[in-house]
Amino acid sequence: MAGREVEQKAEDVLAQVDLETYVQQRLRRAKIASRSLAPLSTDVKNRALAQMAQALWDAREAILTANRADVVAAQRAGQPAARIDRLLLTEDRIRQMMAGLRQVAELADPVGDRLEVIEHANGLRIEKVRVPLGVVAMIYESRPNVTVDAAALCLKTGNAAVLRGGREAKSSNVAIVRALHQGLSECGIPNDAIQLIERVERDSVDWIIQAVGLVDLVIPRGGAGLIDRVVRNARVPVIETGVGNCHVYVDASADLAKARAIITNAKTHRPSVCNAAETLLVHQAVADAWLPEIVPALMDIGVEIRGCARTCGILSAAGVERIRMADEVDWATEYLDLILAVRVVDDLEDAIDHICRYGTLHSEVIVTEDAVAAENFLSSVDAAVVYHNVSSRFTDGFEFGFGAEIGISTQKLHARGPMGLREMTSYKYIVRGDGQVRG
Repeated sequence: MAGREVEQKAEDVLAQVDLETYVQQRLRRAKIASRSLAPLSTDVKNRALAQMAQALWDAREAILTANRADVVAAQRAGQPAARIDRLLLTEDRIRQMMAGLRQVAELADPVGDRLEVIEHANGLRIEKVRVPLGVVAMIYESRPNVTVDAAALCLKTGNAAVLRGGREAKSSNVAIVRALHQGLSECGIPNDAIQLIERVERDSVDWIIQAVGLVDLVIPRGGAGLIDRVVRNARVPVIETGVGNCHVYVDASADLAKARAIITNAKTHRPSVCNAAETLLVHQAVADAWLPEIVPALMDIGVEIRGCARTCGILSAAGVERIRMADEVDWATEYLDLILAVRVVDDLEDAIDHICRYGTLHSEVIVTEDAVAAENFLSSVDAAVVYHNVSSRFTDGFEFGFGAEIGISTQKLHARGPMGLREMTSYKYIVRGDGQVRG
């Protein structure tokens, strides 16, 4: 029986067991694999990443066929266009995934880095060394490229990856992981190093996030509902990622040409991603002149505007119609779509207060030529990334030079902002001596 047939038969058997047993068997296999990954040399890991990239390309027809089935099912289910875009794969997007694998291979391997060396008076040598976390579980929704990003970062850092994607991307993920396994096999690395939880029943998430002793870290990547569920129910460590209710604040002294370019890019470049802008805040000093210019321009691109009372009044007086009045829910919503909430604010402090109330600690932007106002904003706003005269779309591991990212952390412990290789490691102390005892 061919190797793939044996593997498929094993998969079929696992699929017949109860869900808890199925998940735990996968997690145990990942835990065992993690022990063989930790000591791998950088060269072996890099060769595996290169083989995985080539295997993706070799399997592109199978991957695209599987993805078309997922897309058709999502369309029939009435999924919005933005969600379809997150799900869709093309040859160009496969090339981007391959580029991510190769870029990770080119990055410095953090595992084994000596972070600190302490020479004790009694001759002990204490070294603080960067090490893998162990088993990292990714729970995510409709973006199949996350499957490749997570696998790449975990492998380079010596971690086993447990991947639980969304139901809507199941066929795509199965085809992708099959290709990644081929790449691993070329370098003698066990396929168990990348585990895909193919059973996407809702409870499979709970079995993963409560698997104390089998999972070392869970990273949820998706909408607010998914992340909230994981954080509330997890018994293993969690890093919160992704929810991006991001703001662009246009100050009184803003260069309005810059402001137009920034808000247009931040809102419309890829509205379905977490670093897209969801709210535009405009200083009252420029609102009367600028809103009647920028809002129609955004509407021409297809953006729906939901404005505060002052915004609606200014636009109505200028003859701009089809503006919906914003409510409290709009200020707190991550739309992930071509919808923008717009509010006129009194001043910088009013803008900061709004962001502090509704922001999700992701990415926040000020557009201003006033250096004092810029520094006030940058130091006062609590977010993983704060920008001065730059689009929020740059909150991304590639743009920061990290290679493929595993997510944008919106918390403050261990990792914050785009999570690259270093954020996928921990450390331990290695102490060397010559018979010393403590007296």
